[in-house]
Amino acid sequence: LSVPSILARMGVSEGFWHHEFWLPPGATWEDLKESADIHYPQPQDLLLCIPGALLLIFARCLFERTVALPLGRGLGVSDKRRPEVQPNATLEGFYVLLGRTPKKEDLISLAKQSDLPIKKVESWFRHRRAQDRPSLIKKFREASWRFTFYFTSFFSGLALLYDKPWFWDPTVCWLEFPQQPLPSALGWFYLLELSFYCSLVATLPFDVKRKDFKEQIIHHITTITLIFVSYCANMLRFGMIVMLVHDASDYILELAKMLHYLKWQRVCEAVFIAFAVVFIISRLVIFPLVVYHYFVTQLPLYPISCLITAFLAVLQLLHIFWSYLIIQMILTVILRGVKRQDARSDTEESDGSEAEDPAENQ
Repeated sequence: LSVPSILARMGVSEGFWHHEFWLPPGATWEDLKESADIHYPQPQDLLLCIPGALLLIFARCLFERTVALPLGRGLGVSDKRRPEVQPNATLEGFYVLLGRTPKKEDLISLAKQSDLPIKKVESWFRHRRAQDRPSLIKKFREASWRFTFYFTSFFSGLALLYDKPWFWDPTVCWLEFPQQPLPSALGWFYLLELSFYCSLVATLPFDVKRKDFKEQIIHHITTITLIFVSYCANMLRFGMIVMLVHDASDYILELAKMLHYLKWQRVCEAVFIAFAVVFIISRLVIFPLVVYHYFVTQLPLYPISCLITAFLAVLQLLHIFWSYLIIQMILTVILRGVKRQDARSDTEESDGSEAEDPAENQ
């Protein structure tokens, strides 16, 4: 079956999938017609990311409960006891409906309504915020899951690509493009990555919320779009390299976070420096000077290549933003030994009961 016939069965507009938009000049969907021995990416394959994401969410819940939780407790991850908050309907109503940090005039009004001193009201809100702050064991569980996935993803991808000539020579990546048959292993790896990022978007409201929450949403949407578009346009070779470059540093970061929650600070700092080196080399050197460069120079300009170029530029801007925070943290926290809040820590201010997270990236 050809792509247009499959799309017709799916009820998708043929105008949207016109070959002049998705394929380089001179190529048509007929060039990617499947046979008994040759397979190409088909858009309907990506529908598998929906059950894939649900399966990963289930696997994560199971992993966090049966592996990460007992591991964290066994290694000594614990939270200091937080002050209890006395029930107060007036203050609770303001906290839930109007805000977690009332202004001075609100404090005065709330003090009169609840017949409490202003300092007592301030203390109530401080303790109430502390109650909602995610615990260290929750953070440890999240970091453990992401470490496991990123570690497995990176080294699995490396195993799939290390013997491919186009992995070592970017010019070979585009040889005979777009007529590049799809190895089944690469197709499943692609679906796994797409499912994972879809699962991250689905669980964002329940995960630890950080100051760069908006940047995280932009990153996840950009990544999902790039995976979807590159799969449909049969750019899997290029897409695999992009994913591998990004996965190279993520598992190191999650390991540093786990060590931080264990309060193994010296080891954590060493691992974090290693993460910073790998992140900067992979995201600010290899990605723009090799991966991005060969994409814009090897392919002619056509709609989908322009779209991918724009989304890759968005990723690069995020890389620069996170690199700035990482370097800032190394200079201020590790090299100077200055105790300060993490530029990418939890949204809530610290009450001194928990250490802040190290900077993290996606």
